[in-house]
Amino acid sequence: MKPVNQVLETDWYQGNKAAAVVIVEYSDFQCPACRLYSPLIEQLTQLYPDQLAVVYRHFPLKEIHPRANLAAQAAEAAGKQGKFWEMNHLLFERQEEWAESGQASKIMMGYAQELGLNSDQFKQDLNSKAVKGLVKADYLSALANRLNGTPSFFVNGSRIENPQGLAAFQAVLEPLLPATDSATISE
Repeated sequence: MKPVNQVLETDWYQGNKAAAVVIVEYSDFQCPACRLYSPLIEQLTQLYPDQLAVVYRHFPLKEIHPRANLAAQAAEAAGKQGKFWEMNHLLFERQEEWAESGQASKIMMGYAQELGLNSDQFKQDLNSKAVKGLVKADYLSALANRLNGTPSFFVNGSRIENPQGLAAFQAVLEPLLPATDSATISE
C-alpha cells in the first residue's frame, strides 16, 4: 500500500516535495465533484508554494465513469513527455467534451497534439503496460485505504472530510503550517 503521508517517486505532485504538510488527493477525471475541486487545489498550491506538497493519485471509478481509466492513462502518457499537469487541467476543464463521448480516445489524442506532444509516443504510452500499471497501483492504493468515492483527501496521513471551499481547506491546513508562513484569504 502506498503511504498517504509523503510524496513518492512515482507520484505527481505540486509544491514543495519536502514540505511539512502533504495533501494526497485520490481523484477521477470523469468525476464532476473532482472537477470542481481541481481549481481549489490549484489555489492551495499557489497560496502555500513552499509549505505544501499536493499529490495527485488516480482512483478511476470505472463502474460509474467508464472513461475515467482512459483519462488517467492519458494524463500518465502526457506525463511521460513532461505534460502531466497540463493534461490534468485539460481533462478537468473539458470534461464534458470527452466524458460521455464514444470518441474519448480520439479527443484525448487531440489534447495531446494541442499540448505539443509527440502523438506516436503518446498513443504508444497511452496503451502501454507501464502506464496501465501506474494507474492500477494508485487504484489499488485507494482500495487499500478503504476509499469508495472521489475526491478523497488525506492531510499528513489522516483522512479528512472534503472541505467545502478554500476557507474550510485553510482551516484544516493552517494549524499544521509554520505560524509565520501561513497564508490567509481575505473575505
